[in-house]
Amino acid sequence: MRIVYLDHAATTPLDPRVRKTMEPYLKSEYGNPSSLHRWGRRARMAIDAARETLAAALNADPAEICFVSSGTESCNLAIIGCALKAPLNRRHILVSAVEHHCVLHAAEWLLPFGYEVEHIPVDGYGQVDPNAVRERIREDTWLVSVMHANNEIGTLHPVEAIARVCRERGVWFHVDAVQTFGLLPVDVEAIGCDLLSVSAHKIYGPKGVGALYVRAMTPLQPLMVGGGQERDRRAGTENVAGIVGFAEAVKIAEATREAEAERLTRLRDQFIRAVLDAIPDTTLTGHPTERLPTNAHFRFQGVPSDSLLIALDRAGIGASSGAACSAGSLEPSHVLLALGWDETAAQEGIRFTLGRETCGDDLQYVVEVLAREVPRIRSRALTAVG
Repeated sequence: MRIVYLDHAATTPLDPRVRKTMEPYLKSEYGNPSSLHRWGRRARMAIDAARETLAAALNADPAEICFVSSGTESCNLAIIGCALKAPLNRRHILVSAVEHHCVLHAAEWLLPFGYEVEHIPVDGYGQVDPNAVRERIREDTWLVSVMHANNEIGTLHPVEAIARVCRERGVWFHVDAVQTFGLLPVDVEAIGCDLLSVSAHKIYGPKGVGALYVRAMTPLQPLMVGGGQERDRRAGTENVAGIVGFAEAVKIAEATREAEAERLTRLRDQFIRAVLDAIPDTTLTGHPTERLPTNAHFRFQGVPSDSLLIALDRAGIGASSGAACSAGSLEPSHVLLALGWDETAAQEGIRFTLGRETCGDDLQYVVEVLAREVPRIRSRALTAVG
């Protein structure tokens, strides 16, 4: 049986070169970066070098990079940490309706403390209109958060234009770039954001490490306290091996980014055409062109996503129905509901996300399996209803 992994938006395999770079810091280089002796100094130097690597990739200053444990913690620190610095008369927060739950839930966490959270609507492609942001910014708005690309349907958002709106109105702007960093250009100066979140395990780095870009002078209340690490922004002994691995993954990704994005875009478009041609009553979700090079999301009408995912798994194919952290939930996708889908339709979405190992033969096999399984499941579902 052929094995095809098409869930790279959930996580990517650890690159062997990254693992090799990490190994000394899991064995002999075990010093605490806060210690003054030679073991500690070597660990500190490794973190400093990694910070410079991430800063260069983001076009930031190394002092603006804060290492954390994940993309989720990065978004939590950005949303809650910035909001906690808001004056009492500016506690209005704007987040897009299609944000990852780590942003949506972080914003909701603020509600009992006197904050007001408003969701920015999206169009039928799942994209935020900068004018919709402009119309909703009020005198008491403190922070706006809009992701660079949606993790479920792959739609890219015009974050540069949104950043200009926020700057004009004196509002802080956070971007969740977990899905785009290492795959598309992510330049914090070109975007114009104040806070930006990234994660290692989405770019063939280790799990358990992420980073938050914090523009100089951006207000931020630390959520982890008890030490002065990360310039007093995040207490706790740093994950040296993870940080070193993150930096190596960034170097590899940046060296191949343009060529890989071109290759994946070509494969993605071929796959989309093949699926739509082979399977009737199937629609592509998200923006047809302004989308991640890796993402192909479909609605197979009349086919519950859980049934199709099980069939795909039996055929050796890994895909998903949305964010990995929502797997197993019986609730329809909030992203698909935000597009205007009803609850039935929102439980019929399947996400395929390509990666470095993906080839044309893999995708042809997936099309063949879909062409066999989708009609079978549809027929069974119709029989059950009848």
